[in-house]
Amino acid sequence: MNNMIEVEKVTFEYPLSEDHTIKALENISLEINEGEYIALIGPNGSGKSTLARHLNAILLPTSGEVRVYGFPTNAEEYRWEIRRRVGMVFQNPDNQIVATTVEEDVAFGLENLGIETSVILERVNEALELVGLFQLRNHAPHLLSGGQKQRLAIAGVVAMRPRCLVLDEPTAMLDPRGRREVLETVKKMNRQEGITVVHITHFMEETLEAGRVVVMNRGNIIQNGSPEEIFNGKIDLHALGLEMPTVPKLVRMLRAGGLNIPENVVHVHELVSFLC
Repeated sequence: MNNMIEVEKVTFEYPLSEDHTIKALENISLEINEGEYIALIGPNGSGKSTLARHLNAILLPTSGEVRVYGFPTNAEEYRWEIRRRVGMVFQNPDNQIVATTVEEDVAFGLENLGIETSVILERVNEALELVGLFQLRNHAPHLLSGGQKQRLAIAGVVAMRPRCLVLDEPTAMLDPRGRREVLETVKKMNRQEGITVVHITHFMEETLEAGRVVVMNRGNIIQNGSPEEIFNGKIDLHALGLEMPTVPKLVRMLRAGGLNIPENVVHVHELVSFLC
């Protein structure tokens, strides 16, 4: 796989006053490959959202460099190209909804680009089909459920044809059904459409869908590996204020009780199949 995003020795400081700053990232390096699904986790204040906002030049490094397909984010002439390739979805979908109908909301960004009407219609329909909202295209967004609103926000970004989707805790404000809807949509985009996903979450079960988990604390990346490597008990997640995902936690309990659970069991259906 080719490197899509390269974060090289990035430090970032938020200004507190004219003479004082607070360091949010410190000498971070990370490579994100085309087509990957990465879960980014860590306690509050660990720097997850700050790092995410560097991936499409919303924030620029105090020192170090971020490159998207080779384009440095600190070069203003490349920022449009970077933001075209890396789209962001935030925690509160209501903050990203601007129109009076579902299809108008998805079309909004495309219209601002001056794209011709026939192309806009095609992209809107494709995006709504992808997130499962095509039948609701004439509905008012404020009548949608929380999960549907977040899927609408995702559709608005997807219609812009990004190659990478950065999601900053997109399920934090949703009920379990809404979380499932959004997670299934994200998985579909990654696995069927090949869109790279960087998913910030505090729901540890959601990380099991990722191919790689990046753990942050106090502005640093402290671990970077597969879910199996991250949740094998060698990292003290409790000390970071993080919970073990339900399935790995259960597997560890069963193993402690003497049951020989295979190492590759990380999903509920795999565990049920084994136990049956």
